[in-house]
Amino acid sequence: MAIAKITKQGLAVIASLVVLLWGCVVGEQLLVRRANEEAYRTRRDLQLMRMRLKPQPASTPAPRVMHRPRPVLG
Repeated sequence: MAIAKITKQGLAVIASLVVLLWGCVVGEQLLVRRANEEAYRTRRDLQLMRMRLKPQPASTPAPRVMHRPRPVLG
């Protein structure tokens, strides 16, 4: 003797919720994988940029000019 029965409508709802749950799990895995790949690419690009760019001065230093004090005529 059955205490409760699952109707076809209830079974369809359960099946659709299971499909929705698995879709969320798979979607989350894809998002995490894509984010990890993008982070790896960004780190690699930054490392390549650091290797390529060498620090350069903004301008060449001006030559020093020596000033002699004028003699005081007195």
